[in-house]
Amino acid sequence: MRRDLEMLGFPAANWPAETTGSDGFPITDVVVVGAGMNGIAAAAALIFKGVRNVRILERNPAGREGPWLTFARMDTLRSPKILPGPALGIPSLTFRAWYEAGFGREAWEALYKIPNAVWARYLGWLQRVLNLPVEHETIVREIAPSAGGLEVRIRTSQGQETLFARRAVLATGRGGAGGDRLPDFVDPALWPDRAAHTNEAIDFEYLRGKSIGILGGGASAWDNAATALEQGAARVDMYVRRSILPQINKGRGSASPGYFYGWSALDDADRWSLFVYLNDAQAPPPHETVRRAMQQDGFNIHLGRPAEAATRQGEKVVVRIHGEEAPQEHDFLIVGTGFNVDAGAIPELGAWSSSVARWRDRYAPPDELQRSDLGDFPYLGSGFELTERHPGQDPDLSRIHLVNHGAALSHGAIASDIPGVNVAAERLSTAVVASLFREDLQVIRRSLEEFDEPELEGTPFFVR
Repeated sequence: MRRDLEMLGFPAANWPAETTGSDGFPITDVVVVGAGMNGIAAAAALIFKGVRNVRILERNPAGREGPWLTFARMDTLRSPKILPGPALGIPSLTFRAWYEAGFGREAWEALYKIPNAVWARYLGWLQRVLNLPVEHETIVREIAPSAGGLEVRIRTSQGQETLFARRAVLATGRGGAGGDRLPDFVDPALWPDRAAHTNEAIDFEYLRGKSIGILGGGASAWDNAATALEQGAARVDMYVRRSILPQINKGRGSASPGYFYGWSALDDADRWSLFVYLNDAQAPPPHETVRRAMQQDGFNIHLGRPAEAATRQGEKVVVRIHGEEAPQEHDFLIVGTGFNVDAGAIPELGAWSSSVARWRDRYAPPDELQRSDLGDFPYLGSGFELTERHPGQDPDLSRIHLVNHGAALSHGAIASDIPGVNVAAERLSTAVVASLFREDLQVIRRSLEEFDEPELEGTPFFVR
């Protein structure tokens, strides 16, 4: 790996102008929020291109980045093992190269899909060998504009502090563009002892011997059903509004370079229409996940039985099913209804998030393609940068790049899934490099004019 980087000249020497704040302290060129898969790829791509004044802020301790060892409760990744991962086009950085080096070629050939814990180890290896500047257990409280830059307010074990940056990259995962989706009919008073979202920590030992209700029929709902039963729950009842589960994973059908590179070049109407098609089709739960749950005693699925209320009654959770008089009682409820995407609710932006342009602000679809929830997706620029809801009012929003699931409508599924992670990192880093170069042009030009290394010294044509 080191030889590959040396032969490619990576990382390039740092070239952006050194900038300081009013207090005289250096300003960070790029703050990357999140050290999961997309954060690693984004930071490495920037550093390779000579933007080396980077800080990566990760809320979790080392080894616990991303969802893989927390709320991603499947046994293996859903993606095929052959995908290169966040390798940035370098063969020795691929998951396969790492796996074969550690376990051997025969083990690779025998591997079906990548276990979550193994994938997490690989990502940790990338952090270490690329010497990425990750600061763990650092929570970004808020990002705000500050005199032509960004003020990043953070909290660590040492307390609160503020740092200043020229750009920020939000590589904050599936829930980073609006948080957990909780249906209105689920009573918030069920939390914390009688309900949890699949994106939350769940004490499955506490659920041993208990009856669990699960809302939703997507992959995470099935993962949690299987996990609960494997760890000793007495019974799981999964309530699904659909009478038939989705059958075809259209996302697999769109996981190709054409979609990755071409999506963002489409006009708004075509992007919207294509995204509506994929969103309406939905994805079935993986067959491995279905089999894992169904082989457990105590698993029960109720298709075509949508829940319309979930409330607390004493020590029980009462779930009311549409059209049924008798409610269902459980000891605990797991809500598997996915994530919101809402440009007005990006956590790190606080009140400033209301200034972010949404798709509904830029495009009005025909009646047959109206989807109110999709209108809340952020309307991003060509380099994942946020755009202003009211042009000219908040120009510093373009200093923030959203590289998470919220980018899917603008850029396709390259900022949240493994197949397109390298494309997203390259697109982001190229955009940031271009913007910093424009911003620093006077300093860069002056440096060019001062460059005076004599080429012809030692020849008859050298002139002092």
